[in-house]
Amino acid sequence: MLQRPGRSALTALGTVLGVGTFVAVLGLTATTSSQIDTRFNALSATEVTVEDIAHEQDEFAGLAFPADADARIERLNGVEHAGVYWPVRLAPGELVRSSAIAGSDGAQNSIDVVAASPGVFAAAGTRLAEGRVYDAYASELAAPVAVIGAGVADRLGITTLETHPAIFIGSQPFTVTGVVADTDRKADLLLSVVVPRTTAERIWGRPEAGGGKMLITTSLGAAPQIAEEAATALRPDHPEYFKAVPPPDPKTLRGQVGDDLNQLFLLLAAICLVIGAVGIANTTLVAVLERTGEIGLRRALGARGRHITVQFLAESGALGALGGLVGTSLGVLTVVIVAMFRNWTPVIHPVTAAAAPAIGLATGVIAGLYPAWRAARIQPAEALRR
Repeated sequence: MLQRPGRSALTALGTVLGVGTFVAVLGLTATTSSQIDTRFNALSATEVTVEDIAHEQDEFAGLAFPADADARIERLNGVEHAGVYWPVRLAPGELVRSSAIAGSDGAQNSIDVVAASPGVFAAAGTRLAEGRVYDAYASELAAPVAVIGAGVADRLGITTLETHPAIFIGSQPFTVTGVVADTDRKADLLLSVVVPRTTAERIWGRPEAGGGKMLITTSLGAAPQIAEEAATALRPDHPEYFKAVPPPDPKTLRGQVGDDLNQLFLLLAAICLVIGAVGIANTTLVAVLERTGEIGLRRALGARGRHITVQFLAESGALGALGGLVGTSLGVLTVVIVAMFRNWTPVIHPVTAAAAPAIGLATGVIAGLYPAWRAARIQPAEALRR
């Protein structure tokens, strides 16, 4: 090994890459899984949905949410944003069109129309590609304005807001003020046309019984408290008209995402280890062929086959162990660097870091089995003749 340091280094490089990849992918998997857990936990611990169930208490009750529902909820300690919304039921002939004269080809009957107070956009964490959302002033005036999702903009052929484009819902024109590019919650906004709730009430009337909902975002950990207080804050006279619904537990989804990442990265790590093992086996086999004379001389001086086997297994095992140590260090360093640039907390299981050098040693020994066996079968007389 020391007589050919360059070859030894290149031979160990395969194990370095294999073990380094093994440690890096497992560490990155654990780190990203931790970030996924954190993200899910943050969303579930800061979101409350309030449903209108007034029709269950009084069959003649209309929309239970008051006109100033957003302001009432936002006065609660711990609430960040809140907004009321409901799906608008259109008549069969009322389609979303890109112009007043658009024919059937220009009409979109699969686009949802949502009535929402201005607070819904902040509560959903919307990010705009262009323009702005309508404000409380536009809502008070019941202005004919709309915010559309990026998917709707593509389907209607709206590429810019500089020309102040309008869309038509049935025969009603609406000026498009903003295009939603992404949301943290309520992803259906990307495929919907959102209009002020007051405008929707003026044109289409109040929603059907039980159609209204409120989305509330809170400070971290305040969701349970807000869920208990929301009904009373909305309607002190009839808190039974509302039902606070906590978000579903995402443990199953988290587990599936984590399992998929683990399986994928473990497969990649295994492939890298196989490549490293093949490199060690190939180099060790070449060394056996080059050192046939040395093997024959040792056998002639009394060395047995097992001695030759142990010699080559020791060399391949040493290369594997050395590659495992260096690879482990590089893998851990990779995880730390990636986490640092992403502002994540690096997560590496101690078993992974401890087992990686042993995996490198095992890879080297396994890779050297065939070359060592072949070296042990070389006959002294034949080796000396070569």
